Amino acid sequence: MRSSEAKEGPTRAPHRALMRASGYTRWEMDRPWIGVVNSYNSIVPGHRHLREITEAVKGAVYAAGGLPLEFPVIGVCDGIAMGHRGMKFSLPSREVIADSIEIMAQAHRLDGLILIGSCDKVIPGMAMGAARLNIPSVMVSGGPMEAGSFRGRKVDLSQAFEGVGSFSKGSMKEEDLEELENSCCPGVGSCAGMFTANTMNCLMEVLGLSLPGNGTIPAVQSRRLMLAKESALCLMDMVRRSIRPLDILTLEAFEDAVAVDVALGGSTNSALHLLAIAAEAGIGLTLEHLDRISRSTPNLCRLSPAGSHHIEDLHLAGGITAVMGELMKGGLLHPQRIMAEGRTLGERCSGPGADGRVIRPISNPYSSEGGLRVLKGSLAPMGSVVKSSAVDSSMLKHRGPARVFDREEAAMEAVMKGRIREGDVVVIRWEGPKGGPGMREMLQVTAALAGQGLDKSVALVTDGRFSGATRGASVGHVSPEAAEGGPIGLVEEGDLIELDIPNGRLELLVPPEELAKRRAPRPGDQDLLSSPALRRFAALASSGAQGAAMKDLWVNGETPKP
Repeated sequence: MRSSEAKEGPTRAPHRALMRASGYTRWEMDRPWIGVVNSYNSIVPGHRHLREITEAVKGAVYAAGGLPLEFPVIGVCDGIAMGHRGMKFSLPSREVIADSIEIMAQAHRLDGLILIGSCDKVIPGMAMGAARLNIPSVMVSGGPMEAGSFRGRKVDLSQAFEGVGSFSKGSMKEEDLEELENSCCPGVGSCAGMFTANTMNCLMEVLGLSLPGNGTIPAVQSRRLMLAKESALCLMDMVRRSIRPLDILTLEAFEDAVAVDVALGGSTNSALHLLAIAAEAGIGLTLEHLDRISRSTPNLCRLSPAGSHHIEDLHLAGGITAVMGELMKGGLLHPQRIMAEGRTLGERCSGPGADGRVIRPISNPYSSEGGLRVLKGSLAPMGSVVKSSAVDSSMLKHRGPARVFDREEAAMEAVMKGRIREGDVVVIRWEGPKGGPGMREMLQVTAALAGQGLDKSVALVTDGRFSGATRGASVGHVSPEAAEGGPIGLVEEGDLIELDIPNGRLELLVPPEELAKRRAPRPGDQDLLSSPALRRFAALASSGAQGAAMKDLWVNGETPKP
C-alpha cells in the first residue's frame, strides 16, 4: 500500500502518533487509507446535501475494510457567478481542485480516492486529479435537481435567465418573473437540464470512473445514497485489484464519451473538460476527434435547453446505460473496454436501449449528426464550438453584420436596451482564457436574447464560453482568442460574418489585406492587477481549442504519465 510509506516501521512512530491524536487505533491505521473528497459548501445547491452522501460513503468504506479520511475541496456555483466578474474565477477553480486533490493524496500517501461533487468545474477538476495521481478512484455525484413547475409546465434555471430578457422587452411582468424565480429551482442538486454539471456527471459514467446512475438519479432520491455506498464498495474492490484510472481512461474511453456527449446534445463545456482530463491521462484528444465523432454519431436526445425533457426524464427512460446501449447497436462504442467495477462496457449496457420518447432509437434520431459541432474558418483558425442541437434550423446558416463588444458587460447593456436587431452577429471578445482572464460563460447574454425572441435571428460569437443552459446560434471557444492575436480581435462594427454549421465554417468576410491594416484594441483589465490567482491562470492557460488547462511547466515540454 502507498500508505505504508507513512505508517509502517519504527521510524513512523511519530506519524502514527499524529493519527492516534485524531482518534485512530493501530488496527484502523493498518487498513487502506481512502481519501473521501467532499466538495460540500452551503452556497451551491448542487453541494448543499453532500454531507449526507459523504457519510454514506465513509460508512461503506469502513464496513468494507478501509479507513475513510475525509478532506474538502472548493466548489463554485456558475449560476451565482454568472454575469459579473465572479465568473472569471470559475474555470480557474478547476485547476485549483485538481491541485488540491493531488496535494492531499500525495502528502498523506492515500491508497484510493472517492470523489464526491456535483457542479460544473468540480467534476472535471476531480477527474483531472484522479488521472494525474493514477491511484484507484471512483466519482460520486450529488445528483441532478428535479425540474420546477411554473403554471403547468416544467421549468429550470435557464427559464429564469431567459425571463430577464422577457422582462426587459416588456413581455413579462415583474411579478411573473418573481413567480418563475420562486418555482424553477425546487431543491438541491445540479440544475435540472443537460447543462455542464449534468453533462459531465453523465460522461463520468461513460468514461468508466463512476457507476451506472451517477449522472441521472435525482439528488433527492434514496437511491442516490445507495449508489454512494455501492461506489465505496467498488472503490475498495479497485484497491484490492489495483484497477487504476489510467487502466480505464483510454483513447477509446474518451471517444465513447464524445459519442455519448453528442448523442445527448451535451454542454459545449465538455469540449474543454474532456480535452483537459485527457491531457492529464496522457491521451491526445483534440477538437478534431470531437468533430469527426459528431459527424458520424446521431443525436438521440433533446434535453433542456434543446427540448422539454429534463435529467429526471432521462433517468426514467433508462439513463446513460440505455443511451450507450442504443449507440452500441450502431457499432459506435467500444464494448470491450473496462469500467470501474471491472466489467466491460458491453456487460454494463446489456439491458434495453431507447424508450422511443426521451431517448430515440438509432434508427429514428433527431438528426444523423451529433449535437455539438466544431467550426473553423477565417474567424476561428484553430476552431470554435457550437451546441448545434440547440440551434433553430433557420440559424444553421446565417450571414449578418458584426456588433462588436469588448467584454460581456457592454454586450449585455446593448441587449437590455434593445440595441440588437434581427440578423445581427454579436461578437464578444477579450473573454478568452488569457484575455478574460478566466473565459467567462455568456449565459446572461444568450438567455436575454432568447427571452427577447432573438435566438432565432441573432448569432453570438465569442472567445469566451457558454453555459450548458445556452440555446441559439451561440459559438464559443473561438481560437486563437483576441489576447493571443486571433482574428476575432480585428473584427470591426458592421463587418459581415458567415456562420455555416452544417459545413463546419465560421468566416469573417473581410479581405486579408484589409485585416493586415487593422490593429486590435486592448481593453484594460483591473482584475489582472488585483488578483494573483487570475494572473497565474492567464500566464499559464492554454487556448480554448486545447481545453483551457494550465500548461505544465515540465522542462522539456512533455509531461510524463503518472
